[in-house]
Amino acid sequence: MNDDGEIASVMGFSGFGKKARTFDLEAIFEQTRRTAIERSQQVLGKFTNVTSCSGSDSDSDSELIGPPLPPQLTDQDDDELGPLTRASGSTAHSDEDDDDDGEAQDDDDDNPVKKIPDTHEITLQHGTKTVSALALDPSGARLVTGGYDYDVRFWDFAGMDQAVQAFRSLQPCECHQITSLQYSNTGDVILVVSGNAQAKVLDRDGFNVMECVKGDQYIVDMAKTKGHTAMLNNGCWHPKIKEEFMTCSNDGTVRTWDLSSGKKHKSVFKPRSFQGKKVVPTCCTYSRDGKLIAAGCQDGTIQIWDRNLSVHTKFHCRQAHIPGSDTSCIAFSYDGVTLASRGGDDTLKLWDIRNFKKPVNVATGLNNYFTMTDCCFSPDDRLLVTGTSVKKDGGNGKLAFFDRASFQKVYEIEVTNASVVRCLWHPKLNQIMVGTSNGLAKVYYDPVKSHRYAWCCFTFFVFHSLKYLAAMTYNYIAYEYYVNEIKQGFRLDFLFSI
Repeated sequence: MNDDGEIASVMGFSGFGKKARTFDLEAIFEQTRRTAIERSQQVLGKFTNVTSCSGSDSDSDSELIGPPLPPQLTDQDDDELGPLTRASGSTAHSDEDDDDDGEAQDDDDDNPVKKIPDTHEITLQHGTKTVSALALDPSGARLVTGGYDYDVRFWDFAGMDQAVQAFRSLQPCECHQITSLQYSNTGDVILVVSGNAQAKVLDRDGFNVMECVKGDQYIVDMAKTKGHTAMLNNGCWHPKIKEEFMTCSNDGTVRTWDLSSGKKHKSVFKPRSFQGKKVVPTCCTYSRDGKLIAAGCQDGTIQIWDRNLSVHTKFHCRQAHIPGSDTSCIAFSYDGVTLASRGGDDTLKLWDIRNFKKPVNVATGLNNYFTMTDCCFSPDDRLLVTGTSVKKDGGNGKLAFFDRASFQKVYEIEVTNASVVRCLWHPKLNQIMVGTSNGLAKVYYDPVKSHRYAWCCFTFFVFHSLKYLAAMTYNYIAYEYYVNEIKQGFRLDFLFSI
């Protein structure tokens, strides 16, 4: 054996015979894990612009701000136990800071512009023609769009991926343009109003629930017919009674319907001009408590009835807008005593129904080329919003915000190079939906001021995609590294065995 050792030392190798190579699997795994973490961080570094809504606050709180403390103060703080005492000279200063913060917060609360959610937007491609109808369910989970292309598209924010596609598209009214869409208060059914004489009610998935009956067009008295005899202009649900809805038509009537029975209307209201002639209602709405029914007419009048008394109007304004211009929208405020009207005469007017002879405020110069251009109130009732129309290649359509008290334009959003037709401001989610004349539906939101769905679902998708990418990268790198090490080990063992 001593001779073998001497020969081995002379020949320059450690010994004779085959000796299996040993591997420290724990060391290999630890090295693999570190390599995977480093490479995963490099991959995730490309997506640093996508941050969570709450992560930035916690990260900023943990970071050290300013220069480090002197060593003697650090040691003194480590030795002391119990609550920290505030220096006598810092009390007034901190109180002043608290007062300043409180005043700044009060200023933000007093300024309604600060509550407009417009920092982010999501663009939904409905088609190439005008988005003439827009509806969001009460929970904010689903959006429905309708347009001049006869299509009704369903968008589910909870199940939407990065492609941003509608999960269902249908033509419930065949070759008639969609003029109005609205979810019921419970969100289980949708009222569809189109260019024909029969309104439809669909469920959440687009299946037919009810279709209103068509009236006899040869009867002169429209109150004697069971339904509308001409194209519909608008429709809406009762805010309190979940099975009642209302429609208005070119036959000169406003009719209420019951969801359980579509064979005949529930009640009928007939707008009349100053001379007692038939007038076409172009828009209609309920008051917030559901006790009043209002209609804007082609002769420029706004007529309001008591829901239980269909004979005579309760409030009537003869010269609300220029005669011959279609009043595209009327909307009640949340307090129930203020009414906003969007006229075809390029004006936006604010009314107090207790003094209905003249408007409280008027805004002019707001182009309106569509018979369904919307106006709506903000959730806090302090702002009034409407869209503006533009001609082709005539600039960008805007969403204008007016202060309700002064009626000054306090803010505007340039939406796109087309007219802004539809707009709605969801009161619970604090998100703004906009429909344009070039086939787009946009969702405006703020990650801090808005709630759920439209932005949370996209954030959920992005972050889970990044999490999945990181996990796949880690597993792939670890597997490849481990396989290469094993192959290299077997190759060396094979060489040693020769």
